[in-house]
Amino acid sequence: MAGCIEQMNYEILMKNATFKETLRYISEHADEVYYVEPGFKVFDRRLIGVPPVPVGIGATYIMVTYVKPCHGSFVLKLPRDDAEVKRIVAEDKKYKSKRKTKR
Repeated sequence: MAGCIEQMNYEILMKNATFKETLRYISEHADEVYYVEPGFKVFDRRLIGVPPVPVGIGATYIMVTYVKPCHGSFVLKLPRDDAEVKRIVAEDKKYKSKRKTKR
């Protein structure tokens, strides 16, 4: 699935926002929220932002922040893919484990 985000089937839930606003939106609207490091790939697209980067998961969707230079941050709703969800959940566990060892 490498390539441009515009080639994906997505819905824009929020646009031209700050990263902090998108974090809040995902936290308030997703069924489950997982956290990953910046640079983690979802559908072969790297997520960028200030750690932790939230990823929302629901029964039919994956919700991510997409940063578009000069336009701000967007919240995109992508079709759920169980393989991607497993990768996101595993990365969330690694992220939380790493954070505990730094304390």
